[in-house]
Amino acid sequence: MGRMDKIYARLPVWGQHVAVTAFGVYWFRMRFGPGYKDSLQAYLERDCYTAAQWQAWQDARLKELLLSAACHVSYYRETWTEAQKTAARDGDLAALPLLDKEPLRADPTRFARDDVQPRQLMKLATSGSTGTPITVLWTAREYRDGRAMREARSARWAGVSFDEPRGTFSGRIVEPDPASKGPFYRYNAVEKQAYFSAFHLRPDTAALYVRAIKRHRLRWLTGYAVSYYLLACLILEQNLAVPNCLKAIITTSEKVTPEMRAVMEKAFRCRVYEEYSTVENALFVSECEHGRLHSSPDVAVVEILRPNGTPCDPGEVGEVVTTCLMRGYQPFIRFRLGDMASWDDVPCPCGRSMPVIKEVAGRMEDVVVGPDGRVMVRFHGIFVNQPHVREGQIVQETRRRLRVRVVALPGFGPADEADIIARVMQRMGEGIEVIVEPVEVLERTKAGKFKAVVSHLTDAERVGPVS
Repeated sequence: MGRMDKIYARLPVWGQHVAVTAFGVYWFRMRFGPGYKDSLQAYLERDCYTAAQWQAWQDARLKELLLSAACHVSYYRETWTEAQKTAARDGDLAALPLLDKEPLRADPTRFARDDVQPRQLMKLATSGSTGTPITVLWTAREYRDGRAMREARSARWAGVSFDEPRGTFSGRIVEPDPASKGPFYRYNAVEKQAYFSAFHLRPDTAALYVRAIKRHRLRWLTGYAVSYYLLACLILEQNLAVPNCLKAIITTSEKVTPEMRAVMEKAFRCRVYEEYSTVENALFVSECEHGRLHSSPDVAVVEILRPNGTPCDPGEVGEVVTTCLMRGYQPFIRFRLGDMASWDDVPCPCGRSMPVIKEVAGRMEDVVVGPDGRVMVRFHGIFVNQPHVREGQIVQETRRRLRVRVVALPGFGPADEADIIARVMQRMGEGIEVIVEPVEVLERTKAGKFKAVVSHLTDAERVGPVS
């Protein structure tokens, strides 16, 4: 836990609201500062591009990106062969090798351009959906460009805007006390945004989450799909009255099944829109008004490949590989996300000439269930800012026992182990046995991934508090 986190944890609730708002001033300037409006207008204009216009735009941008990478990014300059560098200068993406996550984890600065010195550089950590975060380097302009893209292709497609009050479920520790009686959110008054705790949601707290929606007249909700689904289940079970101010829910991080969508739309009385993306903006896929998932060509060149590296046919599930076009300072070229998906060749009635994803597979994660019945998602966030952990995995053996498997780096010791245990306790409360188990490797699937969260609980063991 960092110094600022410790200070925040000691503040009274009203002080935490103030702290979140003060931090919100910084983020508001970062998100909506110089360049934001120009980027937004450009994204809105490109929405109407024809297929030919998209191809021309993407080809030009790709050639520019690959040339820059071959000349000014040390990783590509040192690892690409001369033939591959020639292919890059010619814009021949298929001739370049695939990029795994391990080199990025090992040294993200090797992927930064050496001919550019940004005045302001941001470092963000991915959530580590395969167990260990990656450090992503953003220029301020790129970060604003990313927010403009989400406003244009996600919020506005759902009939909402970042200008309107919203609620967010994410991995932030907004309520540091695991035994808190509430409230289970903190309010950023600058953006009129309620940050909900994903770690306190259980049957006896659900009404307080609904009360926050009503109090701040939130117009839309965004964030973890499973958290909204779990809250929706509790709303229906307890017959809680959700105010009719909500216009849309935009889900992230987990796949939305038809069953989940039906429950959420019934409970919140508004439409659910799905979003598929990554912290590093390696791609961006969003749902239009006709319920189809469109990949934004100005964000990334997306490939769906067979194991032999050839492109999949429409409807055929394959590995997702992306080349990010919107982030030129730290370019990820033919980046293997570890996800599986398939294309849809049926044109969308919305009329947008953007590729359509038929299905995104393999992003559903097991949840962790606490002794008191709370259900938590994205629990592997405990590995963020753990300098001596290469990879980590949470294994729930019982409601009162978690095993944390870590592939340790040199320097891992008792302090690291104690910090991991403290982070688990902060999320789950007391009465949990936490076993930290260093291992040499974590077992992989055929696709080369390992599950960040593994649950051995039966369906019956997931329900209700335990004595």
